[in-house]
Amino acid sequence: MLTMSRATAAGLLAGYLADLAVGDPRRGHPVALFGRAADALGRRMWADSRARGVAYAGVCVGSAAGVGALAHAATSRSPVARLAVTAGATWAVLGGTGLAGEGAAMARMLESGDVEGARARLPHLCGRDPSGLDEKDLARAATESIAENTSDAVVAPLLWGAVAGLPGLLGYRALNTLDAMVGHRTPRYARFGWASARGDDVANFLPARASALAAAGCAPVVGGRASDAVRVWRRDAAQHPSPNAGPVEAAFAGALDVRLGGVNRYAGAVEDRGTLGDGRTPGVPDLRRAVRLSRAVGAVTAVVAAVSAAVRGESALRRIGGRA
Repeated sequence: MLTMSRATAAGLLAGYLADLAVGDPRRGHPVALFGRAADALGRRMWADSRARGVAYAGVCVGSAAGVGALAHAATSRSPVARLAVTAGATWAVLGGTGLAGEGAAMARMLESGDVEGARARLPHLCGRDPSGLDEKDLARAATESIAENTSDAVVAPLLWGAVAGLPGLLGYRALNTLDAMVGHRTPRYARFGWASARGDDVANFLPARASALAAAGCAPVVGGRASDAVRVWRRDAAQHPSPNAGPVEAAFAGALDVRLGGVNRYAGAVEDRGTLGDGRTPGVPDLRRAVRLSRAVGAVTAVVAAVSAAVRGESALRRIGGRA
């Protein structure tokens, strides 16, 4: 019998498989449409004020989660509809295949010696200044971005979908998108983007650590050892200025036996991310291994999320039955 919880679980898996099979649409991506609407609203609401930024984040995230809640209510009597809508929402918010594609494209350019092309491609993965970066710098930047975005674009949405269903899927993706748009520590967004950045930190706290744990468990897929990933995670994660990127990047560094971190430049600002790992500076083969590790982490998380959603729903039904 297809219960609602099983429908949600199946929808999460189906959405993950859809992302794996077809990736992101070339035009009209739902996240991009949300981003354009949020940008237009941000231009109207902007002020050098934390309070205004809180209101802005509340409107944007609340609207997305509200759409999810309406979809949840509309499918409350049809498990098949719940499965289909959850699959569509999951596919829309996941970015695993696009992330892997960008990593592979960077690797191909670096392998062919097209450093200028790789510099032009890097902004698709991260916000650091690519000018002046050599092949090893570009490989390191791409590897770090693969690690961080595996958590943000794959693990976190799947886990939020398992915990909170459609509102969790859409609300999380909205918040993460806002962080990418206004969560920067620049003079314009230092106050206005504060709520988006801090909210994203909170929403990603547990998923980031789940990502690090999954990376450790999947380390043998890329010839690494789980013990090394855990050791580097525990030792080096705190050196990273981000409370969530640190554990994931450190675990990837340990699993891949490479050294990540260092000094990065972002639009004129300089940030020291410390040293993560003991191994060599990552090269192009390591970037390809990072893509494989990212895919493995995504696959494991999809299964865990689906099982969690099914078990959580069945447990709730048993509690309700017990009280009756």
